[in-house]
Amino acid sequence: MTDLTTLLEVGGPLAALGGGAAYTRANHPALYWSAVGGPISTVRLLSSYASVMEACGLTVAPSRLRVLAGKAASRREVRPVPPRRGIIRPTSTGLRLRLRLAPGQEPADFAASAERLRHTWGVHAIYVTTVKPGVVELRLVGFDVLRKVRMPRKTDAGLLKVPVALREDAMPFVRDYRAVPHQLTLGATLSGKSMYLRHLVSGLARQNVALVGFDCKRGVELAPFAPRLSALATEPDEVAELLPVLVKEMEDRYDLIKARQGIAPSTPDEEITSDIWGLPDSERPVPVVLFVDEVAELFLVATKKDEERRDEMVTQLIRLAQLGRAAGIYLEVCGQRFGAELGKGATMLRAQLTGRVCHRVNDEASAKMALGDIAPEAVMAACAIAPELPGLAVAGDTSGGWSRIRTPYLSLGDAADICQESAHLVPDLSALKPFRPSVPVRTVEAPVPAVQPRPVTD
Repeated sequence: MTDLTTLLEVGGPLAALGGGAAYTRANHPALYWSAVGGPISTVRLLSSYASVMEACGLTVAPSRLRVLAGKAASRREVRPVPPRRGIIRPTSTGLRLRLRLAPGQEPADFAASAERLRHTWGVHAIYVTTVKPGVVELRLVGFDVLRKVRMPRKTDAGLLKVPVALREDAMPFVRDYRAVPHQLTLGATLSGKSMYLRHLVSGLARQNVALVGFDCKRGVELAPFAPRLSALATEPDEVAELLPVLVKEMEDRYDLIKARQGIAPSTPDEEITSDIWGLPDSERPVPVVLFVDEVAELFLVATKKDEERRDEMVTQLIRLAQLGRAAGIYLEVCGQRFGAELGKGATMLRAQLTGRVCHRVNDEASAKMALGDIAPEAVMAACAIAPELPGLAVAGDTSGGWSRIRTPYLSLGDAADICQESAHLVPDLSALKPFRPSVPVRTVEAPVPAVQPRPVTD
């Protein structure tokens, strides 16, 4: 009886501790990793580093000097040498470890063994990056950071840089318009494409940038951001009027570059390799970011007259995509599908869009439209996105690299408030003033005055 009582007294707290750990791991993975998972994985790594490297074939034969020294000190056989390990640096999401490659090794050897290393050390994933020639960094991620997105506190922000999502390796996904001028974002309904767009608009709203929107869905996506927009078109007819103005603005900026650098005015724009960033700050025009929501609406036609208008609009969009970067004009094209079936010029426009972000799509063909021509292996990753994970997407560019990302939640009201607060940052562009959206004045209801007692009179 006494033993049973003692067992219950000891087992109760242990069961409570185990249940608390399980609850913390499921609902607060970052806290669980810092308190339990991180120390355990660190001990596993330190105790099994040499044997694991040898089992994965990541060791090399020792040098002759080491062999002679080992035989002189002890007559034991000298074992293969693992890569030299640096200091283990813990983070809020995992561990970081730098390794110096042995002669004959390459980063691909460690990337091929990443899956075996993650199972051995008990982490969620391991990613290999090259720091410099001869040095690689293993980034160990302790849990699924995309299940509940928490953006890092410190991100690489700056002009035309927006930290818009979190990558699967716990690093922020930064949309850098100067590095990737134009981008295509695809996604089915309720896939998180609108959330991605909100983060872009709200991130750029605080910068000295002109924002222009094409929203042929009667403005339901971009109209809430009207206080910060320099121009907004909500109908194809309005887009047809605004596009020539943007093209003319681009041509004027090329004339400014020519005049500053002494280039002959007759030189074609295609032969100018410089851009507005080479101009002095006092003469540099403000960058322009053009958001095109539901691009398919610009390609749909019903009559012969609409077809002529469509061809003209597509031609102007292609010109902006080809020549806009040097003039500081950047495109963000969004839609559900974007392929050759839209009509003439669709594939030519898509070829100019360097960046690609593919959310959940309804068929494999849509994923191939976004990623098939730049990273074929990413197509299956895009097709595997589950409907219960809105905001999850596959991001890639023409370099062939790709990664899974997820956008954190941002309500439409919060994004609209950011645009309202930064309305004073709308740049003065005279060419776009006729297309500036009208912003209704917010009325603040006055408080109802309390009833004041009146003296009783005859």
